[in-house]
Amino acid sequence: MFTKLGAPELLIILVIVLLLFGPGRLGKIAGELGTGIRAFREGLSENKEDEADTEEDK
Repeated sequence: MFTKLGAPELLIILVIVLLLFGPGRLGKIAGELGTGIRAFREGLSENKEDEADTEEDK
């Protein structure tokens, strides 16, 4: 039913998003998304370190 997204489809989606939010707000959204992803990755790495410490204590 759904096909893979190619370059033309992604370009159309990008144009629609740009029209909806505008270039200024789009930059803020991208920055906040990057900050969220960075925090998520740091949380995952801390979780792995905690699990490794717990296994060493056993």
